[in-house]
Amino acid sequence: MNLRHQIVALAIIPLILAILIVTAFITWQSATLVRSSIDTFERNMLKAKETELLNLTNLALSAIHDIYTAAGPDDEVAKEKVRAILTALDYGQDGYFFVYDYDGNNIVHPRQAFRPGHNWLDLTDPDGDKVIANLIQKAKEGGGLHQYKWQKPSSGEVADKLSFAVGLDKWKWMLGTGVYLDDVFAQTAAANADFRANIRKTFLIIALIAVPAVLTVFATGMLLTLRERRLADSKLKQLAQRIIDTQEEERARLARELHDGISQNLIGVRYAIDLASRKVKSQSEDAARAIDRGAEALNGAIKEVRRLSHDLRPRALDDLGLTPALKALCDNFSERTAIDTRLEALTFKNMLKPEASTALYRVAQEALNNVERHSGATRVAIKIWSVGGRVRMTISDNGNGFDENIAEGKKAFGGGLGLRNMQERLAHFGGLLLIKTTSAGTILTAMLPRSATVNRAQRKEAA
Repeated sequence: MNLRHQIVALAIIPLILAILIVTAFITWQSATLVRSSIDTFERNMLKAKETELLNLTNLALSAIHDIYTAAGPDDEVAKEKVRAILTALDYGQDGYFFVYDYDGNNIVHPRQAFRPGHNWLDLTDPDGDKVIANLIQKAKEGGGLHQYKWQKPSSGEVADKLSFAVGLDKWKWMLGTGVYLDDVFAQTAAANADFRANIRKTFLIIALIAVPAVLTVFATGMLLTLRERRLADSKLKQLAQRIIDTQEEERARLARELHDGISQNLIGVRYAIDLASRKVKSQSEDAARAIDRGAEALNGAIKEVRRLSHDLRPRALDDLGLTPALKALCDNFSERTAIDTRLEALTFKNMLKPEASTALYRVAQEALNNVERHSGATRVAIKIWSVGGRVRMTISDNGNGFDENIAEGKKAFGGGLGLRNMQERLAHFGGLLLIKTTSAGTILTAMLPRSATVNRAQRKEAA
């Protein structure tokens, strides 16, 4: 995966994860809330059904109260009157009262005429529940609710039924009535269906928001990446071209130095040696003088080679450090140009990394070259110091300054080897180059951060 894809992935993956987490949380919270509401609704409905059963049972007991109270345990006439009353007390298609004795024999059942006169104590529902036996047990315990499955008269289908049974102990009868719960469960199922529909709607809304957002982020990331890549490619091309131009100019300078300096000196040495050879062969008296002139020309060539070597890489920088190298640079510059050049090093120790020292040396070297070529200055001062581990160096002259556009980087300076190169050398270490130029002179301030210095452990190892 290349950098562009990594950037896009880092931009989109957190967004997708956030959307998924928010969606999951909303879904979980909604599901929890709806299930809680549905459970509460179902409990309330069942509670209402229980209250309804108690009221219906009390109604039936009130209807037979006088007859039951006045009758004896074996009063068949009273029992027949009660049977008639309870048979007639039905409500709706599925509401009725039923009576069994404690032995399981059916006495009253308005909706199923085949049950009276038969024993149903061992009757079980589809779930294996012994319906009549459990209802009789509830009646013997003083009355209670029992849920089971029973055929619904209106539809003929088996449905859940909740019944309340109470005992008529004098006659050893169990009186009961029940309500079917399929309407409760139907309403619960409808609520669950609404919940699922709301969840789907929520997912749809989130998708309508999230998908365009992800696509927008993706498109924006791609556009920004492509734009930055084009800018980076352009800068790389410019940098590569400047490096090539720099190399070509440096080669041209070395070629001029070799041709105009060393080559001319070596030609002079050759002519001096040829002259001395002829005079030696002719036994001329001034042969020794010719040899001396050749030696002087050879010494000049050697000095020129040393100067070129020093310009390419000063040995003092590696052997003695930055301050002595700058001192030698200032001395050579002053001797060559007759410009008064001074170096001031305040509480500065050679604590820079080698690459940072080289960068500061090249900045000073380039600044002096610019002073010589363009400023017309008669005085240059270099000051270097450190504050809290941060190295500072200023180079000031009393020249005529230069165009502010050059200082701002809008124009090239020094044929591509000027201020821009200084800035890039310092920027490599996170440093800055500040420029202040007026008609009275120019001040360059080079600043390096702490990261360009060598820590104490590294200094001990170096020592």
